[in-house]
Amino acid sequence: MYLFFLYLMSIFYIAAGVMHFLKPKIYIKIIPKYFPKPELLNLITGAFEIIFGVGLLFESTRSFSAICIILLLLAVFPANIYMYQKGSKGIPKWMLLLRLPLQFALIAWAYVYI
Repeated sequence: MYLFFLYLMSIFYIAAGVMHFLKPKIYIKIIPKYFPKPELLNLITGAFEIIFGVGLLFESTRSFSAICIILLLLAVFPANIYMYQKGSKGIPKWMLLLRLPLQFALIAWAYVYI
């Protein structure tokens, strides 16, 4: 089961990272306005998600990648708060609120692989 969830997490972050490049508008619109260069931040975030997702697959980089994923989740948390405050087309406000604690579940999931 340990490896199943590891591979699942890896695929999750790689896919999420790829989506930053395929559908950048979705991510750019949730970046708070006080952050400069949202297009660049989106690309950097997507690249890091892909890199760290791949890094999870190798024992020699797994711990480092898991720590970096945790740091990345903390870094993007303001975007989740902003998305909740601003609202999002088609997503009920209560779902956006439930998404906030999900970040902590993802952090705990990554912590398993440190």
